[in-house]
Amino acid sequence: MAKIKLAYIGGGSTRAPGTMAAFINQAANFKGSHFVLVDIDAERLALVHKLAVKMAREAGADFTISATTNRKEALKDCDVVLTSFRPGGFEARYIDESVPLSHGVLGQETQGPGGFFMALRSIKVIKGIVKDMEKICPDAVLINYTNPINIVSQAVTTHSKIKTISLCEGPIVFPRWFAEVIGLDPNKLDTTMIGLNHGSWSVKHLYDGRDFMPLLRAGYERLAADPKTSVHTMRMLRLAVTMESLPAHYYQYFYYNDEIVGELKARLPLTRAADILNEVPSYWKHYREQAETAEKSTLDPALSRGGILELELAVDVIDAIVNDRKELWPVNVPNNGAVAGFADDLVVEVPAYVGKNGAKPVVSGPLPDHLAGLVQQLAFYQKATANAGWSGKRIDAVRALASHPLVPGLDVAEKLYDEMSGKLKKHLPRRLLKGK
Repeated sequence: MAKIKLAYIGGGSTRAPGTMAAFINQAANFKGSHFVLVDIDAERLALVHKLAVKMAREAGADFTISATTNRKEALKDCDVVLTSFRPGGFEARYIDESVPLSHGVLGQETQGPGGFFMALRSIKVIKGIVKDMEKICPDAVLINYTNPINIVSQAVTTHSKIKTISLCEGPIVFPRWFAEVIGLDPNKLDTTMIGLNHGSWSVKHLYDGRDFMPLLRAGYERLAADPKTSVHTMRMLRLAVTMESLPAHYYQYFYYNDEIVGELKARLPLTRAADILNEVPSYWKHYREQAETAEKSTLDPALSRGGILELELAVDVIDAIVNDRKELWPVNVPNNGAVAGFADDLVVEVPAYVGKNGAKPVVSGPLPDHLAGLVQQLAFYQKATANAGWSGKRIDAVRALASHPLVPGLDVAEKLYDEMSGKLKKHLPRRLLKGK
C-alpha cells in the first residue's frame, strides 16, 4: 500500500471527525501515511485532532495524524491535498439562503444567487491554496469537496495546471433514492449519470438488467394514489418519468421553482442554514465527549455533521489514485470529449476510471435534446462565474449572476449582487465589490 502525505484543509470543520473516521475505516490502504489537519479555527482543529488520534489508536490504524493552522507548512512534501471548507461558515450560508428569497428568488446553498456567492467565496480561498501548491507541492493532486464543486473545479482547471478532481456522492445516491422510494432494491440498479455537478441526468438506468423506467412509472402511479406520499416525492417521480431519466435532486429547483420558493419564503426567517446553526453546538459537544471519554469513541450519526463516515467517496478516489486501483468512480473533471455537445474544457460530472495517472472519463453521452438545453445554459453560467471569481471585476460577476436561469432579470441581478456583496464583503475580493 502507498505511503503518502495528505493535507486536509478544512480539518477543523463539523464534518472533519466523520472524514477522519472514513480514512481510519480504510487504514489498511494508507499504511505509514501522514495526515495533516489544517484549519483557521485553532480550538476546533485541536479538538478534531485529539478525537482523530484517539479513534486511530483505538482502531490500530498504521498512520500518523498531526494538525496545524499553517497551511504552507502543511503542504510541504504533500502527495494529496483534500479541500472541504465553508468560507464564512453557516452564517454566510444563511445570507445565501435568506436574501434571495426576500427578492422572490430561490435561496439555496449551491443553486441560484446563494450558490453564486458561495462560489465567489470558495474561489477566493481555493485560489490561494492553488498558488501555494504551485510553489510548494506542484505535483500533488487536489481532491476538492468544497461547494459548489463544479464552479470551484472549473476555476482551478481553467487557471492552473494543478491536477484537480472534484467529487460529490450525488451520482451514487440520487438513483438509489428512486429505487428505494418505490420499494425496490437499490443494489440492483445499474445507472450512469452525466452532466454537471448537482445538474446531472441518467443516460443508463437498468434494474436487474432491464429498463428501470417502466418500473418507476408503475411506482409513481401507485404512490400518486396514496395521500400520504410527500409533495417532494411526487415532484421528483413526476420529473423522472416525464423526462425518462433520473435527475439530480437539485433539478426540483428549476422545474418546480415557484412552488419551492413559496415554501421556502413561508419558513423565513428560518432556513436550512438556521437549522444547522441551531444543531452545531450539539455536534461539538458530542465530539468533545468522544474525545475525552475513557471508553472507545463512537460517532453518533444523529449528532455528527454528515454522519459516522463522511467524504467516503474522497477516500475511495484517493485510494484508487495512490494505489493505482483503476476503479470506476463519478468525478468532476474537464470534459475532453466525454459528453458530446459540451466544450472540452468544461468541467463535467461523469464516470471515470481512476488510477495513478488520475481520472480518465468514460465517453457516456450525449444527453437527449430535451435535457441538454438547460444543462448547456448552466454550463455557460458555470464558466462565467468561475472566471469572474478567479480574476474578474464587479461587472463580470453581475453578468454571470444575470445569466443564471433562476435569476429573472438584470434589475434583480444587480439588486441581489449589491445587497449580498455588501453583507458578504469581508469574504470577497475587493475587485468584486460595489464601485470596483
